[in-house]
Amino acid sequence: METTGVTLQTERLVLRPWRPEDFPRYAEMFAHPATSHIGGPLVLGDAWRRFLQMPGAWAMQGFAMFAVEEKRSGLFMGQAGPWQPAGWPGTEIGYALHPEAWGNGYATEACTAAMDWAFDVLGWAEVIHSIDPANTPSQNVAKRLGATNTGAGSFPAPLDTLHIDIWRQTSAQWRERRRTPG
Repeated sequence: METTGVTLQTERLVLRPWRPEDFPRYAEMFAHPATSHIGGPLVLGDAWRRFLQMPGAWAMQGFAMFAVEEKRSGLFMGQAGPWQPAGWPGTEIGYALHPEAWGNGYATEACTAAMDWAFDVLGWAEVIHSIDPANTPSQNVAKRLGATNTGAGSFPAPLDTLHIDIWRQTSAQWRERRRTPG
C-alpha cells in the first residue's frame, strides 16, 4: 500500500505531508507551556529533532501524523494523525495544535479525517488517544470523537514518567457512530 504523499481535505483544513517551512510555527507550538502534556515545552534544537520524527515515520512506516494547514490562511496549525512508535500502547491518532488554532474545533475535524483514513486505508482495528489526566481540552476532543477512557496507560522509556490515560474505540464503534447522525 503506497501512502507517501497522502493529502486529506476537510471543510477547513488540509492534512498534508510535512514541509521545511512548517518548522517555525511547529517550534512555536512546542515552546508553549501547555505542551507539557506531551513532553514539552521544547527548546529550538529539541523541537527540530521532534519535527524530523514525522517525516521519518512516514518514510519508515508509511504513516505518521499529518501537518495540518488551515485552508483559509495557508498557515501550519499543528499535527494530527496516526502514530505508533516502537513500544507504544496502541495504534494512536494523536494531535497537537498551535495556540492560534485552539478553540476552533480543528483537532476534532482533523482527527475525524485521520481516523477515517487509519481505519479505511491502514486497516486499523482500534484507535487510542494517550491523554494526560490533567489535559481537559484533549479529553474533550476524545469525547467528541466518541472514545472512552479505559484507564491508566504507559509509554515506553524515556517517556515512561508521563502520566496518561488511554482513550479508545474500535473500528466498529467508529463506523457505527459515523453512520448514526447526531
